[in-house]
Amino acid sequence: METDAWSRREQAIRFIDLAAGVLSVFWRVPTVYWVLRRIKKFRDDTALSLGACLERNAARFATKTALLYENASLTHRELNRRVNQYSHFLASRGLTKGDVALVLVENRPELLMIIGALSKLGAISSLINPNQRGEALKYSLGLTPGRHYIVGEELLEAFEEVKHELPLTADDTLYYQREGGADSAPEGYVDLDAVTRQQRESNPPTTGNVTLGDPYAHVFTSGTTGLPKASVQTHRRWISASLWFGKALMNLTPRDVYYCPLPFCHTNALQVAWAPAAGAGATLAMRRKFSASNFWDDARRFHATAFIYIGEICRYLMNRPNRPDDRDHSVKMIVGNGLRADIWKAFKTRFGIRRVYEFYGAAEAPLTFVNILNLDCTVGVCLAPYSIVHFDVDANAPVRGADGFMQRVAVGETGLLVAKISEEFPFVGYADRRETEKKILRDVFEKGDAWFNSGDLMLNQGYRHVRFVDRLGDTFRWKGENVSTTEVERVVNSLEQVAESTAYGVLVPGTEGRAGMVSIVPVTGLEDFDLSALSKTLVRGLPSYAVPRFVRLTSEFETTATLKIKRNALRRDGFDPQESADPLYVLMPGTTEYQPLTPELHQEIVGGKHRF
Repeated sequence: METDAWSRREQAIRFIDLAAGVLSVFWRVPTVYWVLRRIKKFRDDTALSLGACLERNAARFATKTALLYENASLTHRELNRRVNQYSHFLASRGLTKGDVALVLVENRPELLMIIGALSKLGAISSLINPNQRGEALKYSLGLTPGRHYIVGEELLEAFEEVKHELPLTADDTLYYQREGGADSAPEGYVDLDAVTRQQRESNPPTTGNVTLGDPYAHVFTSGTTGLPKASVQTHRRWISASLWFGKALMNLTPRDVYYCPLPFCHTNALQVAWAPAAGAGATLAMRRKFSASNFWDDARRFHATAFIYIGEICRYLMNRPNRPDDRDHSVKMIVGNGLRADIWKAFKTRFGIRRVYEFYGAAEAPLTFVNILNLDCTVGVCLAPYSIVHFDVDANAPVRGADGFMQRVAVGETGLLVAKISEEFPFVGYADRRETEKKILRDVFEKGDAWFNSGDLMLNQGYRHVRFVDRLGDTFRWKGENVSTTEVERVVNSLEQVAESTAYGVLVPGTEGRAGMVSIVPVTGLEDFDLSALSKTLVRGLPSYAVPRFVRLTSEFETTATLKIKRNALRRDGFDPQESADPLYVLMPGTTEYQPLTPELHQEIVGGKHRF
């Protein structure tokens, strides 16, 4: 939609900013050119991998610090030797190229050691989200079948709750990863920490057999078409990220310390933090879980020169009380996605951040946008071929013209982002090929072409720059996580008192992303619905970020001619009592039970009195 914001004056200002950005990075042109040329020449059969990078660092930067965690410190040589011990042992248990190991371990050095060890064998780490519980955990564990389960001490209870429902056989092996304690492994588990320390520290011969085209991890994503899917991550993506983010964008050196408080079961931490740090021989500082109150103390303690963020992190930091030492740190650049335009400049000013390298991408997408010119309020440019096309939100489909092809939006307009799929920019997809096909749009601009459907609305800012607007489909983003509406509905529908349900995200002023809301048609009358049973079921069956904050009880859903629930109408109503006569309920911050959402409480929420 055309707006006054895209007047000639606004375009002139953007051109000036663009020119300034180009001049600011002009001195790095040779480095950028070298990186792009090298990435373009990558062949899938080239013997290059994550494991090879760790071995190179052990030889080239042996005594320099590779990893910082709490009070622990490992040099590149020490990290590689420990990875080798894991690798030799797992090889002795029969793990080989192409095999899958399901890894359920929280953020700590052992997780990276396990990923590195499996990568040296050409095996695949299926990285299960440690926040998942119950049905969600069981579902993810079943998506990428394997015979090896590696479970951290801190997540043993969660795994044990679903173990009896997994199709385990006598050929499957359960490994127990201790966390520095003296406790031995539970019955039926191999004590991974104990047995690996008895292994050789030399590089395994298998590393040289691993190529760029080989997968090293499965990363779970909600996608836009239903339940979580396992996106395939190749060594090519890891190595390309190490060069693009580490060299072309950030220009990291072995003297830099890159702080990452994000979970390593996601690609942001794996490929936008670990890969660039390792590729440059720099130090990666990791934290178990993000803490707003400890963030800058960590940055100072680790002497961090850069950190990775998501929008929620920046918002939490801005919400902290101002302190005299807000600028007392050595951070000179940050990389991430989701920094809101309304706090972008204020965040830079308050904390003295000079460079913000916002990017846009997805675990499975064949494209990445990067704000390489350090402009404000943009995800930058993309080198892969892409288009932004008109999209009908109500029909939930791209608009096609009389000729049957899609139509590109103009500057200042919003539309669906699509990326062209080619040999140079392949869409590796998911472990389930049927799910891969669902993400492909065909005959987009000409017969026979194929484009990746991002499922995201983007604003065309001009000069090949874009801004993220919103996410479409059966998912929404909350607390830095993608929430699958299908997954939420499945847990809600498990209650006998529920006849139908539909989940969606709603905007809450002052928050990042969308908060979960579920509308329910009860089997019995609305007044007889057991909200306590609902809250207990949701907390038990879903990760905390996926538990709906709002509930709407209704006697029936309005549907389309094809019997699809008109979710857009429910989303527009949101949680405003003035927009619906149906009973509304809210799960207030710090509580465990839903309470009636009155007009007075609604005003307090939209007024920012309560922080969700």
